[in-house]
Amino acid sequence: MNDILKGLRIVEGSAFVAAPLGGMTLAQMGADVIRFDLIGGGLDYKRWPVTGDDKSIYWATMNKGKRSLAINLREAEGQEIIAALITAPGPEAGIFLTNLQVRPWLDYDALKARRDDLIMLKIIGNPDASVAVDYTVNARTGWPYVTGPEGHDGPINNVLPGWDLTCGLTAAIGLLAAERYRARSGQGQLVKLSLADVAYHLTGSLGYIGDVQVNGRTRPRIGNDMYGTFGRDFSTSDGRQIMLVIVTRRHVKALGEVTGLSARLKELEKARGVDLNLEADRWKVRSQLNEMVGAWFAGQTLAQAGAALTEAGILWGPFRTYEQMIEEDPFVSTDNPLFEDIDQPGIGRLLTPGSPLDFTALPRTEVARGPLLGEHSDEILSTILGMGDGEIGRLHDAGIIAGPEAA
Repeated sequence: MNDILKGLRIVEGSAFVAAPLGGMTLAQMGADVIRFDLIGGGLDYKRWPVTGDDKSIYWATMNKGKRSLAINLREAEGQEIIAALITAPGPEAGIFLTNLQVRPWLDYDALKARRDDLIMLKIIGNPDASVAVDYTVNARTGWPYVTGPEGHDGPINNVLPGWDLTCGLTAAIGLLAAERYRARSGQGQLVKLSLADVAYHLTGSLGYIGDVQVNGRTRPRIGNDMYGTFGRDFSTSDGRQIMLVIVTRRHVKALGEVTGLSARLKELEKARGVDLNLEADRWKVRSQLNEMVGAWFAGQTLAQAGAALTEAGILWGPFRTYEQMIEEDPFVSTDNPLFEDIDQPGIGRLLTPGSPLDFTALPRTEVARGPLLGEHSDEILSTILGMGDGEIGRLHDAGIIAGPEAA
């Protein structure tokens, strides 16, 4: 955590990945992010992974640093509270992030009528506002046909929700850009962000749309080989796998020296008429390189190979399961300032990451845990909307708001 955005207030109405991640990114930089959910939890409140008693580890960790308001949005009084909270006065307030289906009372124009400089960022699925999610977007952007082992027939989806994650980070950037524009001009605005457009933008920016249009081709399915250069997975003598990446001339020279293959690499260049200093030429002879280098790895343990490659300054990384990452990686521990071991109510002690951004102007602060659902309901209505204890008590009795669920 850090306080670089201290004073900024964002109201978040969200579910699943993109919008909650955008809000969490801002919260971990010190913004006051208030997430509202239905009493009893919204669509993602029980999302996996969960504990043995069905507490969502996902929900707790995706909402770190936020304040939680549990409210009955089916009643007009609950809707009025949320609209008032979004449009509450303050030079660094009046910012709304959502990916929920917008009802008339939550429409931008309706909220803007209450606060003219409102900033609202709305995450939508497709550019025409029709519904889409990460898996459906990924399915139609070409990536499943280049993911997976060489020779496989049919699409393979990536289990990492890359478009959701990128969309959430883009949403955080978009809100900060809109807030800067408002600070300079006094004008708020509606910002639309399409999940599908995020995928199209990045697919095009990586050159894969242009490759088809200019060259009439698409990259092949090549498993763990790196496209257009030399890099892939290799097995070591102790049954582990390692990823090797060769991207510079220095790497090529060092690889020959550390593996004892320098002379054979020269012979390969002469026989095939290639220059291994060039990425494209390394790609052309990757099968031969894989065979030669693979034989060296087969005679090394993971520890031996890793030590030799590190000393030579060659890029590599061990393949690990989640369990192996936690057990073996020195950076996945409290020795890394990113992490703290915190008590998450209802779940237990978790190694929990803060923001990966380390601002030198401000020290890191404590990593904040995820809220309990409705943990801050009373506090939010009191401090922001100025409600007294009697009014807050009435709202509880009427089932309009709720306090924290038992941990």
